[in-house]
Amino acid sequence: MKLYRYSFILFLIPAFLGFSQQLPQYTQWTSHQFALNPAHAGIKNCLDAHSLFRTQWQGFEGAPRTGFVTISSPMNAWRKNALSTRQGIGAKIEVDRIGPISTNRLNLAYSSHFNYTADKRLSLGLYVGFIQFNYDTQSLSTIQPDPSISKDESFIKPDATFGVWWNTTNYYLGLSLKNLIPSKWNAVGSDSRFQLHADLNGGTRITLNRDYTLIPSFLLKIPPVGVPSLDLNAIVNYNNLYGFGFGIRNTNALLFLANIKLNGQFSLHYSFDYVLSPLKAGTIHSHEVSFIFNTCKHKQIGPTKCPLFE
Repeated sequence: MKLYRYSFILFLIPAFLGFSQQLPQYTQWTSHQFALNPAHAGIKNCLDAHSLFRTQWQGFEGAPRTGFVTISSPMNAWRKNALSTRQGIGAKIEVDRIGPISTNRLNLAYSSHFNYTADKRLSLGLYVGFIQFNYDTQSLSTIQPDPSISKDESFIKPDATFGVWWNTTNYYLGLSLKNLIPSKWNAVGSDSRFQLHADLNGGTRITLNRDYTLIPSFLLKIPPVGVPSLDLNAIVNYNNLYGFGFGIRNTNALLFLANIKLNGQFSLHYSFDYVLSPLKAGTIHSHEVSFIFNTCKHKQIGPTKCPLFE
């Protein structure tokens, strides 16, 4: 059993160290836009705090464990006029573990929001900070000596992400460019490094009746080389009090999402990935739990008022 587990970990390492997707994967991205895109910092006229924990491929030793905490706020919520430029700031702490590899990111965000009309807005944002990378070979074991995993490595390097966000009252589009500052992993291999990744996402709001709203959305994650990952989701929202939805990820999973607002400022979210991979298909599922708090004061409850499009 232990040899099988180590084999699984070693199977994961080449995928992570090569040119494939190197960034954490989230199912609840529709509810945590600032975690994906710095242009979302301060987009709401209130303090907005999010936390999330994800456990992926349960049942395997060394499987990914990921989480983050974010906070953002407008710099000047009270503007001289409705269309004047507004700025936002924020911060994100993110932790990702997969087998012997761990990455910790600390980023500060700045954004500017430009209102072209009362319901059309362009936002630009930048994350700047540091990434701490650790490669611990003590947790690995091979039948034959392997020089590619014989040396530990740990370093701290600068990190940056650029984001663009466009939204109206009924749809949004976002683009983020991540790992703008490449970092080599010298101890792992001459070709191992953080590579530039791009995320493109969007969604729209469809009013079904006075109580229910349907929000279909997509997230396309583009690695430098390899198969892009596409999430397609559809979430039904009831008066911004609770919601449920379904989705599919083209690489390997069916997605199930649910959320409930505990009161006007707190909400709890849960998602479940039903993994379709041939490797122990049907048993290595993934779970996410997140908690959101904000100080926004919503005077209306209904499909005409959706926090995602504020």
